[in-house]
Amino acid sequence: MALRSAAPIHSAPPLQRPPDNMRGIILMAAGFFAFGVTDMLAKLLTSELHPFQIVWFRQLGLLAGVLVLLSVKGFHVLRTPHPVLQITRGAAAVTSACLFIFALRYVPLADATAVTFIAPFIVTILGAVLLREPVGIRRWLAVGAGFIGMLIVIRPGAGVFHPAIFFVVLAAFVFSARQLLSRMVSGDDSIATTVSYTSITAALLISIPLPFVWVTPDHASTYLLAFGMTVGAALGESLIIRALDVAQAVVVTPVHYSLIIWGTLYGYIVFADLPDAWTFLGCAIIVASGLYTLNRERIAARRKKADAA
Repeated sequence: MALRSAAPIHSAPPLQRPPDNMRGIILMAAGFFAFGVTDMLAKLLTSELHPFQIVWFRQLGLLAGVLVLLSVKGFHVLRTPHPVLQITRGAAAVTSACLFIFALRYVPLADATAVTFIAPFIVTILGAVLLREPVGIRRWLAVGAGFIGMLIVIRPGAGVFHPAIFFVVLAAFVFSARQLLSRMVSGDDSIATTVSYTSITAALLISIPLPFVWVTPDHASTYLLAFGMTVGAALGESLIIRALDVAQAVVVTPVHYSLIIWGTLYGYIVFADLPDAWTFLGCAIIVASGLYTLNRERIAARRKKADAA
């Protein structure tokens, strides 16, 4: 899912065995397919449940995936020299999820998914400003193109704009801060450690307001939808963790953009929302710019590694 994956997909520790990139791509694609289903079910639930309650159900799935991870790898995974950063990352994860679900009540699924794809550009900006990371003119042009694509999708003042889309934009900013924290801890903590802290922290935080917003569903179908969303989240998280474990992150990360396919498909089949030509154009610009940005990051990482050698 665009902003729901707990895994830090922009960086990963060196693999201890030869990467199986094809297997990783298949696992990553299956994971984002599961997250696409999860987002669709979340949008269905927004008509009956409070967004906090929906996020809580969803976090149960992510937490289940982490508990399986801990049972396999052991609780030593939770050891970290950066507990404050890890907890902050978990808080950012649940905040971005809540903002996204709030928006889904009013915004078409495909539009919301497309706007979340501006996150890599925000990460580039924050990395340059806060971490003093070098950013060349070509990456700045990609950032600019990505934001133009976003404006084409949301088209403020064109009669199709809904103010709730700004919740998605804000969610992308929070998600980007989360990714920046991923970079800050990636040198010392494994993906398993980061995912575990994120899931546990998010589950605890979203449980705090739950008693004040809880709505007992009137229909069994609501429970089934919530259960399906929980299972989809757990399955998606597990598949993406596994993909990052067996393959190189720079290879499997672009599969993230497959979410727009599922967002468009489910939006049309379930909600009768078919994006217009402008939305497709804006999305194409965002995806192309994002893939270019990821490629530039891959090249920069390769050069840095070569210089270190």
